[in-house]
Formats: sequence, structure tokens, C-alpha cells
Amino acid sequence: MRITFLGTGTSGGVPMINCNCAVCTSANPKNKRLRSSVMVEVNDTILLIDTSTDLRQQLLRQPFPRIDAILYTHAHADHIFGLDEIRRFNYLMQKRLPAYAHPKTMERLLKIFDYAFAEPHVPVVKGVPNLAPFVIEGPFEINGISVVPIPLQHGNQEIYGYRIGNFAYCTDVNRIPAESYSLLDNLEILVLDALREKRHPSHFSLGEAVSEARKIGAKRTYFTHISHILDHERHGSRLPKQMAFAYDGLVLECD
Repeated sequence: MRITFLGTGTSGGVPMINCNCAVCTSANPKNKRLRSSVMVEVNDTILLIDTSTDLRQQLLRQPFPRIDAILYTHAHADHIFGLDEIRRFNYLMQKRLPAYAHPKTMERLLKIFDYAFAEPHVPVVKGVPNLAPFVIEGPFEINGISVVPIPLQHGNQEIYGYRIGNFAYCTDVNRIPAESYSLLDNLEILVLDALREKRHPSHFSLGEAVSEARKIGAKRTYFTHISHILDHERHGSRLPKQMAFAYDGLVLECD
């Protein structure tokens, strides 16, 4: 399995507009963070998690020949408003792409992007994204690959993280329900939300994320959805040795 971080930033991205802080003006490319999304390649299947606002820029920088399915964590703007870029893959693949989401997330997607969704058998419509909606009701398979939804709390909203093999992606979370910890056992790679140093009502702070990572005990943990408060080198040097900040363009291999 190969995991490619297309973006690792929070909703405002880094650098922030009209900000002259040390991180926003940093020359370190690892402090340049587009909105969060990842691509997961398993055998010959390519799965995109979230269509971030910056998806076009991300896929020009790191091209992929196709997308076989999209997994949505939740329906906040920074995680869904790149959806229109999928139309290029519809044109290249000449098929409607399956999109999987929590019932509440799918409800929002169908309301905002009503023109983009139809049943899988409906032919591709030119000039618009073409997706087929699949509401997640438990573990499921895509091309024989097992995908386990992980219930997470993002403020007062239940969202999904995803486990694929020994990899789990848990962005935009400030609480992990007790029943979800068993879904995070024996991970090789955990990706976890770590917004900033101070506490936040809907995201883990860096200290909270480190504490949760220790509790989960993955072999390697990478933090994502990072704000301009956290400097890749300065704050990253303080992390436990099995933990690190992800960065845009980072590629990981997982058995």
C-alpha cells in the first residue's frame, strides 16, 4: 500500500492570506500546506479520501492516472469543494465514480452537488462531475479491498475516519468514541488530526494528538490538518520518535 499526502493543512491553508507569521513566511516547503486529502493505492486500486478545495493544484503537482473511488470523511467546505475536478477523471475513464460517505455527509453532498450524483448505471454527463452515491452502513469492499469506517467526533458532529489494512486516516477529530479504539488496534501507520498548540472545540491540539497516538500505539503516527501555528521543524523536533508531522507530497509505504 502507498499513501500520498496531497494536502496537510487546515481549512485556511498555509500560508494564510495576509499573514506575516514565521510559519507563513517560512522558506521551508514543508510549511506550505494545501487543504487536507490523501490518495491511497492498494494493488491496482486508487482511492481518494476527500476532494479538498485545492484538489486541482494537488493533482497537477502529483498526477494520478485515475481514481477508482472517493471516500468522504465529512462535508465541511475544505474537504468537499474540489469535487468538480472529478469531471476530468470521468472524461478519461468514461465512467461514473463511486463516492462513499456517512449518511449525514452524503445528505449534504447530495444537497450541495445535486447535479453531480446519479445511480451507478446512469451514463456519464458531459461537463460536470459524475458520481454514484453509496451510504456507508458498516465495513465494505472496493475491488476486494476491505474498508472499515471509524466513527469519530468532530465538535458535535459524527464523522468517519477510515481503516484500510494496517493504515488508518483520522482527520478532523477532537474525540475518539470508546467503541472506535478497537478499530485502531495493531496499526502500522496512523494519520491523526493535530491542529495547533492550544485546545480547539472540534480538533485535537498537538498535545492531545500525541496523547491519543500513545494510547492507540501505532508503529508510526503522522499528524495532519496542521495550522500556521505549528512549524514543521521547530515543533516537529519535539515529537516522540515514532511520531512526525506529515507534509504535502509525503509518500508512505505500508504493508
